[in-house]
Amino acid sequence: MPYVTVEGGRLYYERTGEGYPVVLIHPGLWDSRIWDLQFEAFAAHHDVVRYDVRGYGRSDVPTLPYSDLRDLRYLLGELAIERCALVGCSVGGQLAIDAALAYPDVVEALVLVAPGLSGYRWRDPGLEVLVEEVRRAVARGDLEGAMDLELAVWAPLRSGPEVDAWVRRIAMENLHILRVPDALAEIPPPALPRLSEIQAATLVIVGDRDIGEIHAIADLLVERIPGAHKREVHDADQLVMVRQPQVFDRLVLDFLSFRM
Repeated sequence: MPYVTVEGGRLYYERTGEGYPVVLIHPGLWDSRIWDLQFEAFAAHHDVVRYDVRGYGRSDVPTLPYSDLRDLRYLLGELAIERCALVGCSVGGQLAIDAALAYPDVVEALVLVAPGLSGYRWRDPGLEVLVEEVRRAVARGDLEGAMDLELAVWAPLRSGPEVDAWVRRIAMENLHILRVPDALAEIPPPALPRLSEIQAATLVIVGDRDIGEIHAIADLLVERIPGAHKREVHDADQLVMVRQPQVFDRLVLDFLSFRM
């Protein structure tokens, strides 16, 4: 299996295709398998990499302080990727934004799917309620219940029994991440006050059924990142690439078509 050694552990990755490099960064409840519907499709046009962020999937679970940002940079360095597009969903989108600011010579394009944003303060009190309910479930050892609480908020839509079971299975196979202390993750400088510095061409994609706070972040990104634009996808929650894969693929591939 292909792994890259990083500080205090290893990252699992997969790579296929030829052309301009595109790196897929998964959302927080799942691992790189959530890109199954895009991995081969994008590889018909690009050199595509997907990987499991530290603690997820087949990457090592952290036991010491670590940095997702440095992990990503090490991965790109080991794969000899000198310039690329980052496609990130949720916290994967947040990481992509942080990377574009930290490594502007490497990150030339961003596709931000239902993205988070470091430095952004959530106004919806429902998030605090969710965090507390998840914390309590984890404390009493009900990891599956905690994950179901997360799924009910971030991926409430249905795409048919087979797809629904697949989405839930990947999340449940990452239950261990709920026990990893947040304090181990190194927090990069907040991106919010620096959005105007982003040089990468930027596309923001959100589902019309996603929560209002994600739409607020998307609008903020479009307002402050030079040249950024937003596309809203009908009948989709956070997992736009799963709910509406054909629409999503067309948006992303058209956006990246000028990258050679």
